Amino acid sequence: MEENNIPKVYDPKSFEKKWYGYWEENKLFHAVVDEEKEPYSIVIPPPNVTGQLHMGHALDNTLQDILIRWRRMQGYNTLWMPGCDHAGIATQAKVEGALREEGTNRYELGREKFLDRVWQWKEKFGSRIMSQLRSLGSSLDWDRERFTMDEGCSKAVREVFVSLYEKGLIYQGTRITNWCPDCNTAISDIEVEHETEQGHLWHIRYQVEGEPDKYVEVATTRPETMFGDTGVAVHPDDERYRDLVGKNVILPVVNRVIPLFADEYVDSAFGTGAVKVTPAHDPNDYEMGLRHNLEQVKVLSNTGKMLEGAGKYEGMDRYECRKALVKELEEIGALVSIEDHEHAVGHCSRCHSTIEPMISTQWFVKMDTLAKPAADAVRDGRIKFVPERFTKIYCQWLDNIRDWCISRQLWWGHRIPAWYCDDCGETTVSRDDICQCPKCGSKNVRQDEDVLDTWFSSGLWPFETMGWPEETSELKHFYPTATLVTGYDIIFFWVARMVMMGLEFGKDIPFKTVYIHGLVRDSQGRKMSKSLGNGIDPLEMIEEYGADSLRFMLITGNTPGNDMRFYNERVESARNFANKLWNASRFMLMNLEGFDKSFVPAAEDYTMADKWILSRFAKTAQGVTENLEKYELGEAGRLIYEFIWSEFCDWYIELSKARLYDKENVKPRKTAQYVLGYVLERTLRLLHPFMPFITEEIWQHIPH
Repeated sequence: MEENNIPKVYDPKSFEKKWYGYWEENKLFHAVVDEEKEPYSIVIPPPNVTGQLHMGHALDNTLQDILIRWRRMQGYNTLWMPGCDHAGIATQAKVEGALREEGTNRYELGREKFLDRVWQWKEKFGSRIMSQLRSLGSSLDWDRERFTMDEGCSKAVREVFVSLYEKGLIYQGTRITNWCPDCNTAISDIEVEHETEQGHLWHIRYQVEGEPDKYVEVATTRPETMFGDTGVAVHPDDERYRDLVGKNVILPVVNRVIPLFADEYVDSAFGTGAVKVTPAHDPNDYEMGLRHNLEQVKVLSNTGKMLEGAGKYEGMDRYECRKALVKELEEIGALVSIEDHEHAVGHCSRCHSTIEPMISTQWFVKMDTLAKPAADAVRDGRIKFVPERFTKIYCQWLDNIRDWCISRQLWWGHRIPAWYCDDCGETTVSRDDICQCPKCGSKNVRQDEDVLDTWFSSGLWPFETMGWPEETSELKHFYPTATLVTGYDIIFFWVARMVMMGLEFGKDIPFKTVYIHGLVRDSQGRKMSKSLGNGIDPLEMIEEYGADSLRFMLITGNTPGNDMRFYNERVESARNFANKLWNASRFMLMNLEGFDKSFVPAAEDYTMADKWILSRFAKTAQGVTENLEKYELGEAGRLIYEFIWSEFCDWYIELSKARLYDKENVKPRKTAQYVLGYVLERTLRLLHPFMPFITEEIWQHIPH
């Protein structure tokens, strides 16, 4: 303890790194199983291994740190589990970008050497965000740090895949999936962001077979897919086409004869009421194609180029083909008109390129069996959402869920544990690698080239990080976890899948409370993004104002589930608050002459001011605790701010000065010293979860 030696100027750089180093070196955040204590555990939403701390991370981890520090101080056996995600698509894209700069690519390297390069990348950049979380003050149990592709997690992932396969809940099928031509992989429905765009509706006429003067006019937003048309559909009640149902039409340019049929899916009011049917490139057309036994003709490659079925347009980019094809349709008289059309277009949530619905063979998880228990766990109150309004959103999604496409055409990730026999065609799914076919004994077996969706492995995070599938003491003590803190944007990606997997394999809910926070937006209310150039680096804020100021700014005025706007002025205000506390503490330490640690005032020694500040502190402490219990962290922070700034600093310290300066009247002076010390010490405890560095620094100077 360095009493009475607090510097004149508040300078967070002088002590923030010092104290974090001390906490970590002395393992003050490390949790051990202790059955005598009530557990309180949180698992970190694992940031991408190649990620860098952004303002969303700063908010998310500040909220978690406040909860874990508060519960730790209350005497709970706390565990905050750290770790990061291998981030399949994002990480592979970074490494492939580096290879392009070197004039090569993953195919030239081969799978094994490419994966070596990714692991090198991971070793180089993987610890970056973890060190940045330390700068923020995150009190994570670093001795337990996990990675979604470490040995334990890999074992858990394979066990879950094989178990679900054995239960008939994982299957391989050829279906329409969302395909990203830039990432060159299938992605799931919730990885598609639909954005309204101004496009066009091209009206094209298809001649009725055998009737040169009779045409059917169709309208489409994607004319380049017409090479894959294998039918034209109308509604069965549409009088305009009743006489044509059952006849054939001729596909322009291609001159392929295709049937015209009736299907209730068709909306008679859209376009001309007749729609081209492309089963290999549209999910609804795919379903119609199955009902009417239509051929599936794939005309787009995985990289968005035209295939052989496009004739002379083969090899052209999809948009180049569109332009050239429209020109040809106009020249041959098949283009009737072009109208402006506003419609929702799907984009890849990672690279933002336009998604192509495309038929491909993928692995899927049947969701109905898993989704109902996950919805029931929230409906019956075993899992509570804060704010409660997200309960409805979560349950509605699960009630209308579709099967989950889990295979990705990548090399970085958990490789699918399925092997194919080239001699007898047997597919074998196994917990262990195989080198020969269990059916025919052939050694001509090859493992599936694809890897699993990153969200598949992170869906196991709460229990795989505790050592599952082994029955560990950590799993028994700390699972289910107490609270999950996350943004509303990944309720479907991650939260729902953790609940499903936790109930199926962890045999219990993965967490009791889901605390949802909003996004951090810029001062104009816009989402922070690289394209807008409006991102704010938390590390720069920490460098300029200190971690405590950034943390306090992020939680004050913040309410669960709602977005917040970032203003530099609010960080400055938080720093001014820290400075106010610093100066108040310094004032007290400068007036400790004759301080007697053993002195406790008698009831009659307290002045009205003393009684008032003690009652106000008690009321503040009660309010802070009540708000933390309700996850109203912003309100708890506001109460502390108001008490320190207005009541303690502006009023009580001023009211105590006369007694502190009066060295002749010893007892009143000692009473003022006692009350100042009592209130400051306990106020530092209240504030510590919010602003851990400044409170630790002051705490170590004051007498206790």
